[in-house]
Amino acid sequence: MAKRKIIEIERELCNGCGLCTTACMEGALALDAENKAVLVREFYCDGMGACLDVCPTGALKVVERESEAYDPKKTYQHVLKIRGQDAAGHVHGAGEKTAPAARPHMPEKPACGCPGSMAQEIKRGKETGSKPGEMVSGRSELSQWPIQLHLVAPFAPYFQNADLLIAADCTAFALGSFHPELLKGKKLVIACPKLDDTSNYAGKIAEIIRQNDLRSLTVAIMTVPCCSGLVRIVEDAVAAAGSELKIKTVVVSIEGKIV
Repeated sequence: MAKRKIIEIERELCNGCGLCTTACMEGALALDAENKAVLVREFYCDGMGACLDVCPTGALKVVERESEAYDPKKTYQHVLKIRGQDAAGHVHGAGEKTAPAARPHMPEKPACGCPGSMAQEIKRGKETGSKPGEMVSGRSELSQWPIQLHLVAPFAPYFQNADLLIAADCTAFALGSFHPELLKGKKLVIACPKLDDTSNYAGKIAEIIRQNDLRSLTVAIMTVPCCSGLVRIVEDAVAAAGSELKIKTVVVSIEGKIV
């Protein structure tokens, strides 16, 4: 064994939220029987600390100590088994040297963390009404999960080449045509600049921009003053990412109209 960087977990601070288990692209973290984060295998951890930003209690840190070396090949096979081919393709260091296995269907159950925060893409076929050419009313245009900014993974494959909509939480409730008018054809992230802990929001959005060749970026906010903070967060993120993406801002009134 040699000294290297690796994640260390302060067990007393862990609240069992499971956010770190989904943020880790290598599947190195899981929740144990006491609902505390643990390392599944040390050689699955690349020591890069992608999980640190999502931990709400500061229970995670990167330390340097003697450990088994990070093994990208074994990690690739591990992620392939628990999360599927798309996720395995984002394993750090695996690259094209690891032979791809047959693409499995979406795993029936994630091996760790909260099942509700597992990254997944939602495939939607064309839906029509009873008459030729008539579309079904109330159709959902949501095409991925999760959507809350604290939960999304910047490396999720569905963000690649996407049109991204970053929407304040209230917009979907105020605007009756949110799905067909704003969400259709886009990937979604939601946040509340007033009530959320936004300390890592600009950094996370910047990472999404850096890691994915986004086609467009739209921000939807309400007319209430506090909502404009979301636009400033996104502007800071674009600047931090060194991107030339233009931000399109959509403002929704409390009466439910785009203004």
